[in-house]
Amino acid sequence: MGALVTIQGTATIPVAEKLEQKEARLFAHLRTLGRVIVAYSGGTDSAYLAWAAHQVLGDEAIAITADSASIPASHKRAAEDFALACGFRHEYISTYEFENPEYVKNDKDRCFHCKDELFTRLQAYAARSGYRNIVYGVNLDDLGDYRPGQQAAKSHQVKAPLADARLSKAEIRELSRRAGLSIWDRPASACLSSRVPYGTPVTVDTIQKIEEGEEAIRALGFRQFRVRFHGELARIEIARDELPKALSMQMAQQFSAIFKRLGFLYVTLDLEGYRQGSLNAALVPAHLRQHERAGQAS
Repeated sequence: MGALVTIQGTATIPVAEKLEQKEARLFAHLRTLGRVIVAYSGGTDSAYLAWAAHQVLGDEAIAITADSASIPASHKRAAEDFALACGFRHEYISTYEFENPEYVKNDKDRCFHCKDELFTRLQAYAARSGYRNIVYGVNLDDLGDYRPGQQAAKSHQVKAPLADARLSKAEIRELSRRAGLSIWDRPASACLSSRVPYGTPVTVDTIQKIEEGEEAIRALGFRQFRVRFHGELARIEIARDELPKALSMQMAQQFSAIFKRLGFLYVTLDLEGYRQGSLNAALVPAHLRQHERAGQAS
């Protein structure tokens, strides 16, 4: 096995030889797919996949973004900018997940209903326009997390070329960096509905408040964060390396002003900082969470 390299101080991955082999395997796989639609959110994974599909297939590949209230406007702008910079074809398609009561009630399968709606629309587009396959940006790391959207992908026969090439998140970032892609260090992104705890209905009004709050935090200079919705309370998660900036009375006053203006009665800063999928903790039984914390303390 070859030497190892650390990416962004956290993840260890093989050096160029193995990465290049994985990228070559990805390109070869894409080449077999013919005309292809990339489900393109604009995040690092789907952006790299859209770029790769364009490298291999040119205009036979098209990236399509869901035009949904659950996708922040800033993410849509970023997706457009990256597509323009790389020269690949990009379109929007309207999705209507908020008309589905099963999505709105926001149980643990919410992501299934979201992806089911998206892939249903993309399949109809593919049938109308002569595309053979649909692909999306799930990576190797995602396979170990709770992601019901993957079941929707399977039911619609949507392919996952990044996972099939055994590419992890860190490897995708490194390959993107080597290719000179601006998205290589883009913060992790997710739909706005992911900020609402399971069991709390997710509405357009709620996620618009969340989006306004997050845009205001971004304007304060923070890069990696989430606003979690808990009814009258807004819980702010900020990346640990940015927490010192947040932990001041001046910043506390600004956070309070932002969210009280949006109608929240209480505003809190989560001292654990940002962690991806933190609301999934509610799906883990309490005794297992205690066991995990005990293990981390030992």
